[in-house]
Formats: sequence, C-alpha cells, structure tokens
Amino acid sequence: LTLADTEEVWDEVFRDQVGEPYVPPTLVLFKGTTQSPRGGASAASGSFYCPADNKAYLDTDFFVTLERQLGAGGDFAAAYVVAHEVTHHVQNELGILGQANRIRQKVSERESNAISVRLELQADCLSGIWARYAQERFNSLERGDIAESMNAAAQIGDDTLQRNAGRSVQPHTFQYGTSAQRQRWFQTGYETAQIAFC
Repeated sequence: LTLADTEEVWDEVFRDQVGEPYVPPTLVLFKGTTQSPRGGASAASGSFYCPADNKAYLDTDFFVTLERQLGAGGDFAAAYVVAHEVTHHVQNELGILGQANRIRQKVSERESNAISVRLELQADCLSGIWARYAQERFNSLERGDIAESMNAAAQIGDDTLQRNAGRSVQPHTFQYGTSAQRQRWFQTGYETAQIAFC
C-alpha cells in the first residue's frame, strides 16, 4: 500500500512541481542478506536505495528492530521508512543524488559525511511531502500517525543512536543528522508540501 501511495503521490508532485514524468523505483524486500550492484548487504546495512539499479532495498528485520529495540513501532513508522528510501529515488530522478555523490568522491571524509547528512535530511523533508499528499489524496493517515513518524525520525538520528550505543556524540561522524534535524525537516515537508522548500 505504501509503495503504491508513493507512486501516485510522486507522479502527481512531479507533474505539478517538476513538469516531468516520474519513473518509480522497484522495491526489493530482503531478510538477513541480499545482493545489489553496490555489493552485498546484510542486516547491519538496514534499508537502502541503490541508484545503479533504481531499487529501494528494504530489510524486513529493520522494521522489527525499529519497533522492539528503538521504540518506534506502528504502521506509519514503517511507512515512513519505506517513503524515506523512495525519496532517495526521487533525489536520483531530480539529479540531486548523482551530483552529490560525485562531489562526495572528491572531498574529505568529514565533508562527505556533511553532504550525506544533507541528503538524508532532504529525504526526510521529501518524506513529509509524501505524508501530506497521502493524507490529502487518500485520507490514509490516522490520529497519531504523524507522531509515529516523528518518533521514528527521532530514534534514528545520529546523536540518539550514538548515545544509545553508549558512545559520546561525535557530530563530524554523522551521516543522517540529529533527531531534532530529522524531525524538523520531515515537518517542513509536511507543512509546505513543496520540493523547493526541501
């Protein structure tokens, strides 16, 4: 259902805001390990998007981890994760992902991490657009759904993950952004529903 929603939403957003057709990604569900053009992935990899084959790889074990270990359960928390990976495809379709990855190959690890954070926060913002459109088009959000997605965003912020692992917070190693940043950018997308604001 979520993937179908993303296809309809991004088809409409691209038509209205980009003026070009949207080509959806392929969704690959895996448990434990899988192969992609970027190499083997294990449960440690979690869910990811591979621009080489335009596929969003979703580790079903990650949804269990999200609920049981990270305290971010609920249908919409899982939908947020799916939507987030699909928005990396949106970034790829817009040419943003390729440009960012080319720059990342030429800069220091610290600078590369900073670019990665911006890509992830933009994906969170785009996920907020998806949530807004899904609500308006399909009335698919229930009371508490936005709170679920905001909690999921908070639980997978770099600072929270580092603290929960018993490590000191080291911003120069961040690749996804802080919990507060992830929540703020999701909210920005949800409130504005405009790619330009992301």
